Amino acid sequence: MSTNKSFSTETSERYARALFEVLKESNELEKAENDIINFQTLFDSSVDISNFIKNPTQTINLQIEVINVLSKKLDFSKNLQNFFLLLIEKRRIFFVKKISETFLRLCSKKRGEIKASLISSKELTQSELDTLSKDLSDTIGSIFKLDYKVDKELIGGLKLQLGSFMIDTSIKNKLRKYEQAMIEN
Repeated sequence: MSTNKSFSTETSERYARALFEVLKESNELEKAENDIINFQTLFDSSVDISNFIKNPTQTINLQIEVINVLSKKLDFSKNLQNFFLLLIEKRRIFFVKKISETFLRLCSKKRGEIKASLISSKELTQSELDTLSKDLSDTIGSIFKLDYKVDKELIGGLKLQLGSFMIDTSIKNKLRKYEQAMIEN
């Protein structure tokens, strides 16, 4: 393991890989991915649930009760429910957000998807996003999933980031380059 990673990152990655392998062996990967997306949506939208899970002073029995209710309501598979119960037993449930994010990245990677961040100065239509994603996929040879945001401060243009590779065609960036060139001269 890398010495640059924090304990929470290393722990989250180990648990996510273990969950991924168990679900892959039991052919529950697709359902569990959807279940985890639903859980994350609930976690992100409900301050009460988020605070409850992050609170290390909650009793194990109460946490088990809540996870069992959530598992039933969200229709989790038995393996996913048991995984959440294991996190409670090992007192790692407060890592569930990081574990979920890592698990979803593993699922994307298995499908050959590459995540890219796209920021534009104006709202793009779904058709434009689909076309851009398809063009990138055809060029690179992998499936692209775009994390799309609008930033009016860019004035015009786009910013596309794929890992450490960045394409910045924004007017804001061009103005910054001109300003830097004028300062240097």
